Parts: sequence; structure tokens; C-alpha cells
Amino acid sequence: MVDPVVFELLHTEMVAELWAHDSDLDPGPGGQKTSLLVLEGMGFRVGQALGERLPREMLAFREELDVLKFLCKDLWGAVFQKQMDSLRTNHQGTYVLQDSSFPLLVRMGSGLQYLEEAPKFLAFTCGLLRGTLSTLGIKSLVTASVAALPACKFQVVIQRS
Repeated sequence: MVDPVVFELLHTEMVAELWAHDSDLDPGPGGQKTSLLVLEGMGFRVGQALGERLPREMLAFREELDVLKFLCKDLWGAVFQKQMDSLRTNHQGTYVLQDSSFPLLVRMGSGLQYLEEAPKFLAFTCGLLRGTLSTLGIKSLVTASVAALPACKFQVVIQRS
């Protein structure tokens, strides 16, 4: 797809610009929430586009688990040039995708002060996953958590109608 360094720089600049812009308008938590929503929305749209292009050469997905495996291997490979480290499920619509060396967090320091900054670097990717799933016909809720940098977990909850 794109050189990983270029993607990382673009992502870092999107985060910095949104945070600078929203802190000027609303320095409180409301401005940060708006920035997170904008980043997730951008990721959602990119995920939709990737979901339309990437699986064309693949067979139809039979189960949700096949779709999540596609995300961990093919989507992650296309975007981050590596595979997700682990995929776990409770077989009831909840999946945990773990990356022990998430590329957008690797360059961050490893202190608690950096841990607080991590969510803004994960919002785009949450939207990316949700957008790809949406294009593949799965409505979901995606959240991210970080316990120690640069590892992170994405929790995907499938919303059944």
C-alpha cells in the first residue's frame, strides 16, 4: 500500500493538527472527544474503502471468525506491513485483537505520561477496523486499550440485530 513511515508521519500530523485545532476551540474534555470522533470517522471511511478493495481476490467469508482473521492478517498486513499478534474470542460475538508492537505507538516513550496520550493514536485504527467490518456486512463496536506501550488491544463486539 504505502510506505509505513509515510503513513506514520501522516497519522501523527492528523492527530497533532486535530489536537491543536480543538484545544484552541475547547481546551476541555469536550474538544478531545470531538477530535477522537473525527479521527475515528476518518478511519471508518478509510476502512470502508479498504474493505471494498482488499477482499476481492478472496473467497466469500463464511463466518465472522473468518472476517476477523482477514482483519488480523490481510488488512493489518496492508496497512502496517505486519500481522496482528493474537486473536481471541469468546465465541459469543466478542473478539480481542492484540498487537504487542503496534506501529503507531512504537515511537512513543514508555512512561505513564505517554500512556495517557495513547488513545488519540488509536482512534483512527478503531474506525479503520469498524469501517472494514461495516463494508463486509458486520455491524460492530470497536474499542482500544493500552496497558503498556507499545502493546495494545482492540476489542471488537459484534452487534446483532
